[in-house]
Amino acid sequence: MSAFHFLLSQGRRHCIRASTKSSICISIHRSLCSSSSSESKQETQSNDPSKSRREPVPIQPVSYPTKPTTQSPPEETLPEKPHATSFPRPPRDRASASLNQVDTDSERTSTANTRTWTREEIRYVKDVPSISPVSYPSRVAPLPEDRFSVQADEVAKTEDKVSGELERERRRIEAENRMRRRLFTVEEETVPFPTLIKLEKKNKQKVVLDLQEAIKQVKASAKRTFDETVEAHVNLGIDPKRSDQKVRGSTTLPHGSGKVLRVAVFAEGAAADEARAAGADVVGGDELIEEVKKSGGKFNFDKCISTPLFMPRLQKIASILRSMMPNPKLGSVTNDITGAVKEAKQGRIDFRVDSTSIVHVGLGKVSFSEEALRDNIGAFVNALLLAKPVGLKKTSKYAGYVNSFHLCSTMGPGFPVSIQSLSLAADRYNKLQQLK
Repeated sequence: MSAFHFLLSQGRRHCIRASTKSSICISIHRSLCSSSSSESKQETQSNDPSKSRREPVPIQPVSYPTKPTTQSPPEETLPEKPHATSFPRPPRDRASASLNQVDTDSERTSTANTRTWTREEIRYVKDVPSISPVSYPSRVAPLPEDRFSVQADEVAKTEDKVSGELERERRRIEAENRMRRRLFTVEEETVPFPTLIKLEKKNKQKVVLDLQEAIKQVKASAKRTFDETVEAHVNLGIDPKRSDQKVRGSTTLPHGSGKVLRVAVFAEGAAADEARAAGADVVGGDELIEEVKKSGGKFNFDKCISTPLFMPRLQKIASILRSMMPNPKLGSVTNDITGAVKEAKQGRIDFRVDSTSIVHVGLGKVSFSEEALRDNIGAFVNALLLAKPVGLKKTSKYAGYVNSFHLCSTMGPGFPVSIQSLSLAADRYNKLQQLK
């Protein structure tokens, strides 16, 4: 029977933890104890029939484990909460009392061997010692005054350090200068007082040249591979917006312009035969007018000459011919077809003022001699004086009319020419014409 009790105590020690399980085991234990007590009663009755009455069960005190008075620190893990145990009833006999004593011993050993609990598990357990609050030393934030004072101290230290270095450098330089003055006699350079310097104008006015000198400069500055044209640009003192101050004319250059011109003549009958004999390149009547209409502004001639009878018919193509339209003032509308064609082939030029009061005209080639260029320039200046508007003052031939006269090549710089030399060239041309 004692072996059976020991087996039950071992099973209770390892398997039974909850109160419900303990209650089930107690009920089984009672049933077993009742059976054993009944057998003992039968034995006693059989052995000792005189003892029919039941003996009283002695009551033994039950001791429970006391709770620890000292609380564990918050950093350490707290012991596990003891399991809730149901208070056992007083045993009926000595066997049950000894069984309860074994149970209490097993519970004490189980509580001693229980695992330690973590903080996360303790949060959900009741009846545990309270965790004492942890006090940390209070930290005070620095005030702005403290910061500025620290920064000011650091700045003052750096300034003192820099000033000390500069002072040492200054003393060293002064000592070196003293040594140099003792060894070498150096004269101090005197720096003049700063003065204002006038800027020179880049666009200086070119010196006005004589006509002969200007021709030489033009021929020298022409360095292109082709034969450049000698051009004249005359700035006139007129108002081109006024109709009575229009400047337009033509002249025949004594040595020609150096260009090969194709001449077209609008004529019929005998005038057409005369133009072909004079050397006209294109001769025609109505068929030539229709050809010009269909050309779209592209012609195979450079100058036009017409008889007075054909002028009404040429109004149809006036917008197409534009500057090549025959004009009686320029001598391109005449009955003397032979003379007009020869003059055009020889080098007759037309000129007119533009919207900026400037006349542009070509007077020969760079390959021409200086004398030939001077004669051509004289002929042009004479024609320019003849085309002077009537409304201008006549105090002088050139004053108030010709403001400036420049000569240049096609790709070269311009050179101003004096008015006196131009006047001499025009007078010389007039004398030559009178001798002829």
